[in-house]
Amino acid sequence: MNRMFRYLATLKIVWLLAFMVFVSLPLIQMTLISFVATLSHPDADVGSLTVRNYSEILIDPKLRAAFGNSIAYVLINICITVPVAIPAAYAFSRMSFLGDKHLFLAFIAFRITPPVVLTLPIFQLFSSLGIVNSVFGIALAHCLFNLPISIWILQGFISAIPKEMDETAFLDGYTHPRFIWQFLLPQIAPGIAVTAFFCFMFSWVEVVFARILTTTNGKPISMAINALFGFQTDIGLVMAVTVASMVPGAVLLFAMRSHLSRGFKIGQV
Repeated sequence: MNRMFRYLATLKIVWLLAFMVFVSLPLIQMTLISFVATLSHPDADVGSLTVRNYSEILIDPKLRAAFGNSIAYVLINICITVPVAIPAAYAFSRMSFLGDKHLFLAFIAFRITPPVVLTLPIFQLFSSLGIVNSVFGIALAHCLFNLPISIWILQGFISAIPKEMDETAFLDGYTHPRFIWQFLLPQIAPGIAVTAFFCFMFSWVEVVFARILTTTNGKPISMAINALFGFQTDIGLVMAVTVASMVPGAVLLFAMRSHLSRGFKIGQV
């Protein structure tokens, strides 16, 4: 029996290592190509090692603006979605009202709606408001899809907290805003981290609204990478921009790793 357990443990480790190699090889290849000149330049021959691909990101104003726009989308989404989702999730978790479950399911159903279905009505609405072709307009469109999933995630975390904590705080004279700020937020910090992570994922890679709602301004990094492909594509530059676009996500994961780990564990309970 012990030999069988050791065999299964060894097999599990082998499969894990094989999966890590399978995932890592494309990333390694992409990183290596990003340091290779794939088009002839005055200061670099084709096939030579160079950092010109990365310096081009800082030199090209379109690439700089695309990175700035994508970061702005993420920050605006987190700053709008999380403060709105927390009281909504608290209401769904702690309060009962007519149609509460149906409304909650409607939020989830809206989230699984393909974004392309809503591009025309959103475009018409934003045109009347004058926020088409702007960073804020695209970020607001992202919030429409991030808010339902954020409410769903935070509602699960709030429901895991005993209601007795709320009652004790209210008996001590705390108002709802003060209770949420001083007691609830520290308790659901892992949930907020998970919510911010999902907001980042959607806003950073989303291209549908960026393609429909922008013509000259507000193009994200995903659109900038797509624009690099043409008759004579600089693959080295494409790989460099792709690698650079992964850095913010890696920094976010590293900075919030403890909260994310706790949050996903709580979500599995």
